[in-house]
Amino acid sequence: MKRFSAVSFFFAAAFAVAAQTNTDADMGATRAMSLTDCIRQALAQNFDVQIQRINPQISLDNLNAAYSGYDPTFNMSGRHNYSVSPGSYSSVIGGVSPPQSSQENSFSSGISGGLLPWTGLQYSLNGNLSKTYGLSSGAPPSSFGSVGITLTQPLLQGFLIDSTRLNIRVNKNLLQQSEQGLRLQLITSVTAVADAYYDLIYAQQNVQVQTNALNLAQTQLDQDNQRVQIGTLAVLSVQQDESQVAQSKANLIAAQSALDTDQNTLKNLLTDDYTHWHGTDIQPTETLLAPQETFNLQDSWAKGMAERPDLLQAKLSVEHSGIELKYARNQLLPELDLIGSYGYSGAGTAYENSVDQIGAGNAPNYYYGAQITVPLGNVGPRNQYKAAKASLQQVALQFKQLEQSILVDIDNAVKQAESDYQSVQATKQARIYAEAALDAEQKTYTVGKATTFEVLTYQNNLTAARGQEILALDNYEKSLANLAQQEGTTLQRYNINLEAK
Repeated sequence: MKRFSAVSFFFAAAFAVAAQTNTDADMGATRAMSLTDCIRQALAQNFDVQIQRINPQISLDNLNAAYSGYDPTFNMSGRHNYSVSPGSYSSVIGGVSPPQSSQENSFSSGISGGLLPWTGLQYSLNGNLSKTYGLSSGAPPSSFGSVGITLTQPLLQGFLIDSTRLNIRVNKNLLQQSEQGLRLQLITSVTAVADAYYDLIYAQQNVQVQTNALNLAQTQLDQDNQRVQIGTLAVLSVQQDESQVAQSKANLIAAQSALDTDQNTLKNLLTDDYTHWHGTDIQPTETLLAPQETFNLQDSWAKGMAERPDLLQAKLSVEHSGIELKYARNQLLPELDLIGSYGYSGAGTAYENSVDQIGAGNAPNYYYGAQITVPLGNVGPRNQYKAAKASLQQVALQFKQLEQSILVDIDNAVKQAESDYQSVQATKQARIYAEAALDAEQKTYTVGKATTFEVLTYQNNLTAARGQEILALDNYEKSLANLAQQEGTTLQRYNINLEAK
């Protein structure tokens, strides 16, 4: 319960941040946002997060409802009885006795429930009061009353666990699972936001790359037009330049379209009211970097085994099945209960006479003993136990399977991150070489020792190298986010604290 309160408090703070964010977004202006800003916004208004964060409250309500098995139950009744018994032959009077009639008013009440949840002890407090009158025999009215308590203590079936304690323990388990489910959704959503944020940076830089390519092509076209006019270059070369300009424009249009799509992808993750963000131009304040990280597979595996929410959920599922098996095993036992009762009785001609005698405690009564109930076939409990045992075996295997899958996923994520970092270094060098090659080719072209086609080829190579470099940076940033997701350390990586206080 405390943990859920802490989660709720965190989101309340996130909503406060988001409220200001939405106000600015409504203006439809350019909005500079860091990755932290985007994550805060998403935690407050992302649909998936909002949907998932309701589950712990539902589980908490179900847990509280499970305790209703110990709620005391109060009952009260009142009844009027009228009866006529037919006449019968009596040897005493040597004939048939006349019919007898009587009337009775009776009242009863009681409270029952579980007294000690950890032992299954049940109690029942009962009281009744009745008065019989209107006897046709002419006898005076009579009254009777009693009050007492009865206790039942299971010794076998129902001692260690019963249906109420089963429901409580199961719902406690489900509450923990729902909290891990919320944590899993947070990790998923934060990772999605990070990926979308990095993709948006890439898309913006790719637009710049394509713009630079268009500028290069246009400059080449302008220079070659001048050469054609002075007769030092054939018209065919200008046509090649025009084709390059047209292709560069098409590439720029495609890059701009991809940028618009990536903007919308990020906005969809940040808000539950897209219309307020539709006109907002999100401008990332960060850039794509290549921080060198030390990768340790064993350390990453240890984090995954300790932090992955889905693995913790699977572990809780195994515990859940264990609880079910314990209950099923208990149901195989016979019912052996200690029973006892103690109370007082009272009688007289009127209600008050009975009440006075009960209060005086002059007529106590009690009993104690034991009772046993043994099912002869016990087919249902025996087969339910077998099913519960098989279910536990199944979820245990699923847990082991998930463990292995996580190890493989982390191994792949580490290798991918290492590979992407190497790609960043390689593409950076390729871009540097492409710039140098184009510069050299342009100088060669200036002195007439290279063709327009060769210059355009080097321009395309440079554009491709620049695109590959920023793509490698984008992939590396996302591979780091993916590794954190596979380890279950995303919240720590982005400084999101959900610890209970």
